[in-house]
Amino acid sequence: MTSTLDILDRLVGFDTVSKNSNLDLAAYVEEFLEARGFAVHRITDPGGDKTGLYAQKGPEGDGVLLSAHTDVVPVEGQSWTKDPFRLTREGNRVYGRGTTDMKGYVASVMALADRTVGADLREPLKIALSYDEEVGCVGIQHMLDRLAPMLGQPRACFVGEPTEMQVAIGHKGKAALRAVCHGQSGHSALAPKFVNALHLATDFVAELRALQEAYATNGNSDPAYSVPYTTFHVGMISGGKALNIVPDRAELTFEYRHLASDHGKDILSQIKDAAVRVGARYQALCPEARIEVEQYNAYPGLDVAETDGVIAYAQKLAHSNATTKVAFGTEAGFFSELGIPTIVCGPGSMERQGHKPDEYLEVDQLSACDAMMDRILEDISC
Repeated sequence: MTSTLDILDRLVGFDTVSKNSNLDLAAYVEEFLEARGFAVHRITDPGGDKTGLYAQKGPEGDGVLLSAHTDVVPVEGQSWTKDPFRLTREGNRVYGRGTTDMKGYVASVMALADRTVGADLREPLKIALSYDEEVGCVGIQHMLDRLAPMLGQPRACFVGEPTEMQVAIGHKGKAALRAVCHGQSGHSALAPKFVNALHLATDFVAELRALQEAYATNGNSDPAYSVPYTTFHVGMISGGKALNIVPDRAELTFEYRHLASDHGKDILSQIKDAAVRVGARYQALCPEARIEVEQYNAYPGLDVAETDGVIAYAQKLAHSNATTKVAFGTEAGFFSELGIPTIVCGPGSMERQGHKPDEYLEVDQLSACDAMMDRILEDISC
């Protein structure tokens, strides 16, 4: 455990909040892995200030893939009692930003890489580290075209998001959207003569709430989730320049998180139909009245069939008979869409510790993850 905790101490010390560069952390990981015989490839983002890493060691073949992200969420506005970028241990807990989400897992992967020195691998160990996961799985989307040919077809992929070392076999997909509502400007004393863009926006919100009600009452359901149906959420709305001016433009950003059985294209079509309906209500007074909907980001869900052999394999390695589905999104769906058998399993609890002030990871959880890594190494060795 000393090795894993030492590595975690270094990782937490890098301020890799998503708005910042991760190049210093990536250089540390790259040097660490190359010193232990891994071939490491950088997959740099379009701006050049961030990079993903792909590393591989062992003979050619399918092997096992371990996946993680290197960015963390911000600490601003949170009441920390400890330095978030310095690992602090108190009893069975280690505190610091990213300990649970998900530098603890990265440290365990790197400690495993250290233990491959002198091991006789009969198939490859593959490691993929991304950036900008916390802002909507953006980094992996930039990486995928270059990453996929290098990955090949691993027989199993472990995405190490915090599941308390349970084997997670599903999560919802998500899409982020923007709606721009166009009306007419005019003096507020004559407001009824104009089309208020905020009225279009609030009518559109009502349409989204009606969609939510339809999915909640009559849509598909999966009791494995605490919210068992597809959800809609409006996060921000803005419009208007002054109280005495009828606003001609309003904007709202919203999302939907969908079950695998509810297809994203169908949901998007319903949303666009709702936008057309709202715009049509106002076009007699203002032919230019309309709502433009843009989907600017999305990531797929994960839905592993109960009969998939990767579940039993992961349970054996994690020493866990349980399976679960998680409320949060991960990069697992991208690997699954490549045909790679994929599950989510990592140390810590997202609900209790992730994204919170004084984020911490229990050392027992990290030890359990290290033990799983030992079993992976034994499984891929001669």
